[in-house]
Amino acid sequence: MQDIKTRGPSHMTSMTRVFVLFLMFVGVLCAQSNSGELRLKVTDPSGLGVKTTVQIASEANHYRNALATDAQGSLDVQRLPYGVYQLEIKEPGFASISESVEIRSSIPTDEAVLHPRGSEYQTQFVVDGIPLTDNRSPSFGPEIEADDIQSMSIYTAGIPAEYGRKMGGVVEVNTLQDAQDGFHGQVVLSGGSFDSAGSFAEGQYVWGKNTFGASASGSMTDHYLNPVVPQNFTNNGTTGDFSVHYQRDITPKDRLSLIVRHELSRYSLPNEMVQENWCFTPGETSGPPCQHQTADNFETMGIISYEHTFSSHMVADLRGMVRDNSNDFYSNPDSTPILVFQKNWFREGYFKGSVTINHGRHEIKAGVESDNIFLNENFHYIIPNIPMDTMQFDPGTPLTFGFVANRPDLEQSAYVQDLIRLGNWTVSAGLRWDHYQLLLNNQAVEPRFSVSRYFPSAGLVVHFSYDRVFQTPSFENMLLSSSTAAAGLDTISLQLPVEPSVGNYYEAGVTKVFFNKIKVDANYFRRLVNNYADDDQIDNTTISYPIAFRKAIIYGAEAKVDLPEWHRFSGFASYSYTLGNAWFPVTGGLFLGDDAVIPTSGHFPDSQDQRNTVRGRVRYQVSHRLWIAGGIQYDTGLPFDFDGDPATVLAEYGQQVLNRINFARGRIYPSFQVNASAGSDIYKSDRINMKLQVDGQNLTNVLDVIDFGGLFSGNAIGPSRSYSLRLTTNF
Repeated sequence: MQDIKTRGPSHMTSMTRVFVLFLMFVGVLCAQSNSGELRLKVTDPSGLGVKTTVQIASEANHYRNALATDAQGSLDVQRLPYGVYQLEIKEPGFASISESVEIRSSIPTDEAVLHPRGSEYQTQFVVDGIPLTDNRSPSFGPEIEADDIQSMSIYTAGIPAEYGRKMGGVVEVNTLQDAQDGFHGQVVLSGGSFDSAGSFAEGQYVWGKNTFGASASGSMTDHYLNPVVPQNFTNNGTTGDFSVHYQRDITPKDRLSLIVRHELSRYSLPNEMVQENWCFTPGETSGPPCQHQTADNFETMGIISYEHTFSSHMVADLRGMVRDNSNDFYSNPDSTPILVFQKNWFREGYFKGSVTINHGRHEIKAGVESDNIFLNENFHYIIPNIPMDTMQFDPGTPLTFGFVANRPDLEQSAYVQDLIRLGNWTVSAGLRWDHYQLLLNNQAVEPRFSVSRYFPSAGLVVHFSYDRVFQTPSFENMLLSSSTAAAGLDTISLQLPVEPSVGNYYEAGVTKVFFNKIKVDANYFRRLVNNYADDDQIDNTTISYPIAFRKAIIYGAEAKVDLPEWHRFSGFASYSYTLGNAWFPVTGGLFLGDDAVIPTSGHFPDSQDQRNTVRGRVRYQVSHRLWIAGGIQYDTGLPFDFDGDPATVLAEYGQQVLNRINFARGRIYPSFQVNASAGSDIYKSDRINMKLQVDGQNLTNVLDVIDFGGLFSGNAIGPSRSYSLRLTTNF
C-alpha cells in the first residue's frame, strides 16, 4: 500500500479540515496486461470517511471522469489503462487536493499512433479481455457502438506476449463502467447528413457487492459503406446492439463477471454507375434502379470471467467466451453482372487462463489460450444469360456454381512475460508459442522484447522494441478458395495454400516534455513480413478471399506534438511518413483467368503506402460550459493499379473521380480536409448533465478517393461535406 498525505496551507482557518488519501494501486488485479485498478479512500483528520467527488483525468489516455466516494469515503476504479492520472478533490471547507498516481505495469505503448499500421483484417480487437480475430470492419460485421466504449488502448509496438495471431495492431476496449453506488446511466441522441440518426442508452445499478448494467443502441444512415462513385447509390444501412452485464464481488478476493452481447447490421451494397443505370430505358437519365445487393451480419456472444487474488503479490484470471456469427449476402433477380448469394457462419469457443505474480522488481505473467472456431460456408452464384453480363467472364465459365463446406479452425497458445523495473530502466521480455490448424498445421515461437530509459535531468524517455509475430490468415471464405471445386471454375487457375504470416517488427523512439506542458513523441518503425497477408475482393462487393505474397517491407517515421492544456487551449499536431512494398510471387490464394497470370518477381506499392499524412486539432474552452475546436487532415494519396485508360474511368466512375486520379504517378491526388466542432453543457445539476455537440466533417468538400481500382480491391470514396448533432445526457 502506498500512503499519500496532503495538508492544506498552514494559514487556513481552524474550520478547514484536511483530507488524507490512501491510494492503493493493485497492478496484479488487472484483467488484462495494460489495465489496472485504483482503490481510493478519502478521510478527514479524525479518520472518518468523507463522501465527495473525485475528478480523475489522464490526458494521454483521453480519460476524464468524475466519480463519487461512498459514505465511508471509498472508491474503487477498475480497468484503468496504464498511464499517469491526476486526482483532484475540491470541497467547500476542505483543503483542495491535487495528486498524481501512476498506473503502469508495462512499457507505455505508442499513443502517437491513432490507427494500427496493419490492415483491418490483421487487426486484433480485444473486447473486455476477449480477443476477436475476425475482420471487424463494417462490411464484415457490426462494430461495437462507440458510446459503449469506456476506455481504449492501442498497441502497434512493444506488444506483450499475451497478444498474438492478428498483429497488424492490437486495439483493446473496455465496455464496463466504473462501479458507483445507486443507479447511473447515459442517453445519447444523434443525427446529421445522409439521413443519419442514432440513439444509445445505458444504465447501471450498484447495490452491495453486485453490479448490473445494460445498454442498447440503434442507428440508420444512407452512407453505410464507402461508395464506389460520388453519387452514393443504394448505400443505406441499419445497426443495432444490446448488451447486459453482471458483476459480483463474491469475497474481497473473488470477483465474477458475466456479459451477454447481441449485435446486428443490415445494409445495401453501393451500386456502380453501370449497375445503377442498368434498368433505364433508352433516353432516360434517371429512374428506379433494378440492381440491388444486400448483406447482413448477426453476432451473439457470452463472456464469463473469474478473478481470484491469492495475495497482494499473486492473482489468477480465467475467461471464457462463446459466440455465433453469421454473414449473409443476397442479390435480387435483376442484379448484374452476377447474382451472388452467401451464408457463412461460425461458432466459436474461447478460453484463457493467466496468473500474474509481483516479486520485487519483477511482474511475471503467464497464461494459456484455446480458440476453437467451427466454420460453415455456403456460397453460390448465377450468371444471367444476358450478353452484357456473360461477356464480362472468361469463355467456359459455368453459369451456375454452388459450394457448401464446414471445418474447424483450432488454435492454441501459451505465453510468459516479465516486466522488470531497474531504477530509470524498464525492460519487458516475453515468449509466446502459437499453434494453428485449419487446412495447414503450423506452429511458431515468438520472442518479444522492449526496453526504455528515463533521463530525469532532460525529461526524456528513449525506447526500443522488437516483436516477432505469427499471424494466422483470415478465415473468410478460406474453405471455398482452397477447394478443388473453385479451382475448376476456369481453365486457367492458380491455387496455393495460404500460409500464416511471420515477421519481425522494430520500433525506436523518444518522448520529451517541454515546459512541463508540451509533449513531443518521435518514432521510427520497420516491419518485415514473409507470406504477407492480403485479400482478393470480388468486384466491389464485400466478399473477399485470403491471399498472400512472398514478403512485404513497411517502414516509416512519425511524430506528434501534444498540448494537454494551456490557457484554455489544448490540441495536437502529428505527421507520419509510411512506405510499403509487397513482393511477388503470390504464395497463397485462388486466382482465376486473367488474375492467375501474376508476375513471379518484382514488387508493387502496398495499400499502406500513404507516404505523407498530417493531422492537427486545436480546442479552446470559451467558457466553463462552451468549447470550440477545429482540425485538419492531409493525405498525399494512395497508389493504384488500373488496367484501363482515362476514358474507361470516365465511363465507369465519372469526371469527378477522373479529376482525382494522377495516371502519370499511379497515385490518387492529395486531399486536404478541414473539420470543426463545438460543444456546450446546456444543463447541469447535481444529478443530470446534458451536453450538445455539433460536428462538421470535410468542410473543404474534397472528393476523397480512398482506393481506386486496386489490384485486388474495389473503389472506395469517402464522405463529402457533412454535419452531425449529438445530445448526451448523463445521470
